[in-house]
Amino acid sequence: MLVIPAIDLKDGQCVRLRSGKKEDVTIYSSEPWKIAQKWQAAGAQILHVIDLDGAFSGKPINLAALQKIRQTVEIPIQFGGGIRSYSDIQKMLDLGIDRLILGTAVVSSPEWIQQIVQNFGDKIIIAIDARNGKIATEGWVQLSDESPITFARKLSEQGIRRVIYTDISRDGMLVGPNFDMTKEIAIQSNLKIIAAGGISSLADLEKLKQLEKFGIEGAIVGRALYEGQIDLAQAIKCVSLTSYRGCIKS
Repeated sequence: MLVIPAIDLKDGQCVRLRSGKKEDVTIYSSEPWKIAQKWQAAGAQILHVIDLDGAFSGKPINLAALQKIRQTVEIPIQFGGGIRSYSDIQKMLDLGIDRLILGTAVVSSPEWIQQIVQNFGDKIIIAIDARNGKIATEGWVQLSDESPITFARKLSEQGIRRVIYTDISRDGMLVGPNFDMTKEIAIQSNLKIIAAGGISSLADLEKLKQLEKFGIEGAIVGRALYEGQIDLAQAIKCVSLTSYRGCIKS
């Protein structure tokens, strides 16, 4: 299981939101590429970069910051936020982004999924963002009538292989992820799942690692890294161990 550090971009800065609320923002750095360097040096195998302005506006905004991150680090980058068209996908790939995260676009236009699977395959990750058991879109502002499990099954049937599941109410709150729903989505859909939202400790990562056999392949960590509650190098070491015993106390 991979421990994946998150870099959220807003106004060119590295920030974190609480529960997806754009007015509840904490700024951590005005130079996000330096944060990217830090996570790469700590052993990260991939970066999770989100354009928050893009997610809210419907088109990628923080391209200068993204380009500088891409030029600064060698490890793969998965990027999302405002990618709503075929041309958006191609533009990001041309910038050297390795995997693209789509959310609103595929919820509002499910017929598009077959086309992107055919053309881009494993380069595409679908974001399953949910609040109160319903899929959220448009930067987490709008709620649909569909449940995460139903949506995940449809994605699997259409050829998607990997999703990121986020319980929005937990995101940035350091209260632990929604373990039960994460596991249930994996079991019901047979998709590869990257867990996100609320991961706050090595104990949370240990519990997610125990779900690896169901298809949990990664955990995105944000605020806990920036607040010093999780040390990235230690977390990566811990999840690589066959047994987690004793690691939490080290």
